[in-house]
Amino acid sequence: MKVPILLPNIFNHPFTYESDINLKVGDYVVVPFGKSKITGVVWDEFEKKNSRNFKIKSVLKKLDVSPLKKTTIKFLNWFSEYNIIPKGMALKLVLLSSNAVEKFQQDAYKIFDTSIKKNSITLSGEQKKSLKKMNVSNQKFRVHVLQGTTGSGKTMVYFEALKDIINKGFQGLILLPEIGLTGQFEKKFIEFFGFTPAVWHSGITKKKKEIIWSGIANGEIKVVIGARSSLFLPFKKLGLIIVDEEHDQSYKQDEGVTYNARDMAISRASFENIPINLITAVPSIETYENIKKGKYSISKLKKRYQDASLPNYEIINLNETKLEKQSWLSKKIIEKVNFHLDKNDQVLFFLNRRGFSPHVLCNKCFNSYSCPNCSINLVYHKNKNNLLCHYCGFKSSLKRTCVKDGDCEFIFSGPGVERISEEVKKNFPSKKIEIFSSDTMNKKDSSDKLEKIINNEVQILVGTQLISKGFHFPSLNCIVVVDIDLSSQGHDLRGAEKNLQLYHQLSGRAGRTGKPATVYFQTYNTNTKMISDLTNSNPDIFLDRELDIRRQNRLPPFQRFISLILTGDNEIKLEKEAFYFKNFIEKKINGRVLGPVSAPIFRLKKKFRIRMLIRGSKSLKLQNSIAEIIPNYKFSSGIKLSVDVDPINFN
Repeated sequence: MKVPILLPNIFNHPFTYESDINLKVGDYVVVPFGKSKITGVVWDEFEKKNSRNFKIKSVLKKLDVSPLKKTTIKFLNWFSEYNIIPKGMALKLVLLSSNAVEKFQQDAYKIFDTSIKKNSITLSGEQKKSLKKMNVSNQKFRVHVLQGTTGSGKTMVYFEALKDIINKGFQGLILLPEIGLTGQFEKKFIEFFGFTPAVWHSGITKKKKEIIWSGIANGEIKVVIGARSSLFLPFKKLGLIIVDEEHDQSYKQDEGVTYNARDMAISRASFENIPINLITAVPSIETYENIKKGKYSISKLKKRYQDASLPNYEIINLNETKLEKQSWLSKKIIEKVNFHLDKNDQVLFFLNRRGFSPHVLCNKCFNSYSCPNCSINLVYHKNKNNLLCHYCGFKSSLKRTCVKDGDCEFIFSGPGVERISEEVKKNFPSKKIEIFSSDTMNKKDSSDKLEKIINNEVQILVGTQLISKGFHFPSLNCIVVVDIDLSSQGHDLRGAEKNLQLYHQLSGRAGRTGKPATVYFQTYNTNTKMISDLTNSNPDIFLDRELDIRRQNRLPPFQRFISLILTGDNEIKLEKEAFYFKNFIEKKINGRVLGPVSAPIFRLKKKFRIRMLIRGSKSLKLQNSIAEIIPNYKFSSGIKLSVDVDPINFN
């Protein structure tokens, strides 16, 4: 018999093979492809529009793996169409290094034994009410949003909802936006359920990934806590998806196959006909609009756990308190921090900039240090004593011969967390200080560091936005926002929304155990309205206003944006190609083409970049028209096109 087999590669269609084995849709098989053997899946339809004559090869063997469900295959077909990527690349996301994993011996799954133990956790009246609302229509697809003040116990509510699903014999998936969260979160999970979940992200070993993949496919493993990629695991009996911190920008995959894991999770739940819960303190604009339209149900937690009060806010006006030369902390802030340290409060200095200084230049020739591969400044990291590009990873030493004479004399312009940490050490020499950023918290000893922070053995933290993402530090009662002026500027469609979410999350780290807490904002900006907007305990006021602006300007979520980025080695050739390409597609697609323009980061990883933005209606017609036309255009050698549906980053 003839069977369609989809292979994990750049083709948008299955290949036809012969088979003596009795095969069903979803079966994993090994087939010859060129000179190699490759794992594929029996797909739900044959290749269309094929006029080639070719010799049909035979399937070599069927693998001992539970078949990929038809509903998952339908989801992957849709995923490929929506994100304008080949079906084979969608399948590649499901497989493990392009392979399927056959069954292990039963004892391999022992560590994930799912027997729920009793715990002593009781929900408050408000939490019980939210849970009841969340569990309505739990036997079919629906989207429920649990919106709760930071520290209100949202996690316990959705753990209860998940417990119910597991007890009915289904599997559950909890998506987290950041790998760094999984350790602390796993502990919380074990405390509640009494068993170990499967944790899935890029940092786990190949062997462990194989056991988890196989256990999921065969229904042996009941719960996965994971980053974006866990959404594509081949669940046998998925019963519930939970997206924690649904507003977080980290759910967007920007490299390789681009997709938004939150939106794709909603679609997967729809194809599997199961419920999905979105958890947030401040919903994303897209989610908020769907709540307003009545497409998503919502429940709210307004009280913090054990009635802890939200932090107070205080503005330190830098126009009134002069900063010393090469200093970023005012005398007033030092006084406030000493007051908190005397009460045994933990303190956080927040600055969303990694490294020591974001800009290094020479005092003699005024040349700045920029990346040779990207049109971006190199950031000086004093701890490693090197200059680093945060985009391509290029490293360089600080030494440089000056065009004027001798060696360059450096000026470090602007602070990063390392520089603030030095100033903090000078002012509080007897205190234990820790930098909390992706450079310091992705190391092997980071779980020990976390433990020390939780136990208040570290009195002062200096952190980037990583710290705002769901961590629970019981003694943290003072937050100093070193420079809100920097992060409130920029030319980003989502800038205001991102700031609202960041500062709500950030202030939510403080005062979680009931002691009075304060967030201090250092600023030169006397317009305090912006800060009161960002810190208002009712973010809906801000979101309503933002939705109005987007509606008037026909911006997402009221229109669809699709970004096309052309990259190449030759700047002049690339610019010409961009105009030819625009002329080619403009009249043929179901939308309006803006551009071409140079990307804000014009050169990245040695390639020049030109952007176009297509705006159109929110239907698949736009994607389909683009997918139909692009294969008919022949790009000059060395020029590549990448497509980003619903872009979040406009760099």
